[in-house]
Amino acid sequence: MRWAAFFSTAFIVTVIILYEWPKIKRKPAKDKIALISLLLIGLLLSMFNLQEMAGPTSWIEALFRPLGEFMER
Repeated sequence: MRWAAFFSTAFIVTVIILYEWPKIKRKPAKDKIALISLLLIGLLLSMFNLQEMAGPTSWIEALFRPLGEFMER
């Protein structure tokens, strides 16, 4: 995990929240929850090195390989 990327993303998320909060304060709670959850998802994804992670195909293969071996018997 690259800490500089994480902290810079956390700083940007904080700036976005501080900038948007006065505008969104009058909106319903759903909009506030959507804004915060999308920003937190982005912050969470910044913690991973996504270029080096295996793709979804290898995850599914690793998940279902034991089932395939069981079915072949």
